[in-house]
Amino acid sequence: MPKMNLEDTRNLLSKLSARRAWNAVKVLSSYYISRLLKMPIQWGYPISVSFEPTTSCNLRCPECPSGLRSFTRPTGMLQKDFFRRTIDDIHKELLYLIFYFQGEPYLNPDFLEMVKYASGRKIYTATSTNAHYLDDARAKKTVESGLDRLIISIDGISQEVYQQYRVGGNLDKVIAGAKNIVKWKRELHSKKPFVVFQFLVVKPNEHQVSQVKELARQIGVDGVWLKTAQVYDYENDPNQLIPTIDAYSRYRKDPNGEYRPKNKLYNHCWKLWHANVITWNGLVVPCCFDKDAIHRLGDLQNQPFKEIWKSDPYRRFRKELMNSRKNIDICANCSEGTRVWS
Repeated sequence: MPKMNLEDTRNLLSKLSARRAWNAVKVLSSYYISRLLKMPIQWGYPISVSFEPTTSCNLRCPECPSGLRSFTRPTGMLQKDFFRRTIDDIHKELLYLIFYFQGEPYLNPDFLEMVKYASGRKIYTATSTNAHYLDDARAKKTVESGLDRLIISIDGISQEVYQQYRVGGNLDKVIAGAKNIVKWKRELHSKKPFVVFQFLVVKPNEHQVSQVKELARQIGVDGVWLKTAQVYDYENDPNQLIPTIDAYSRYRKDPNGEYRPKNKLYNHCWKLWHANVITWNGLVVPCCFDKDAIHRLGDLQNQPFKEIWKSDPYRRFRKELMNSRKNIDICANCSEGTRVWS
């Protein structure tokens, strides 16, 4: 888990109504009872939901479907009216809303308006951005929107290193965007958003971990999170991304010299009980590892969310996970238990 920040934690807890607290108790207890009985029991509704603002992205990162333009599912922009209807349906139980799945959120022209709407429902809001669109005006609107957490992807502290993963990116824009956010927080006397530099540790940048922490301190960023990288073809690692420092790698060489994921796939997963992902066009999928929305558990264009959450497809998926998680394709490369936080 990331290091707790007192102000950020206090802000999160301020969103916790009696109804949301009771929902969290039901979800947590049903998860542990399910593990004990080895059968899926689901009480309550999600504590956290990820909503995808768009599949579009300005960069071409080598291990990202958005960057590779490799989706087989439809691509597009989340519409604010559809978003509002969904939030109105689930906000009383929902504590934490992540405006991210694939794509760059700021490319959706209604993104900050949707953040403001969710904030008005007293939901803790977070997003992840490559920070190329945080000019002065957008930075001010971001602070004014009520966004609670802003994760800025910064995978290098020199342009040469940064662009090896963030293909097509400009590090100067990222740094300028971070500075704009920090400036407007001060000028508007706002403690939000909690600003994080997220450093995806790969082989080209692993030597810059200490330097990104110093850069964050100089700018006034609230924290640095180190993240292990998902490599789809980890057996061959064609882009040479797997770090040489074991602590920062999601993979480990076996006795035959071949890479294998470090994580042990236990037949349970907390995400399937407390969270899920909604694509820009309303497809409900189990988690953020189903990037192409292969495991479609429902469609919000045709069904209310709470009906989908309790539906037969969801129950079957949880049952399959508890019986043999290793046979579910999206679980094979899961980062559970292999994240590194700073």
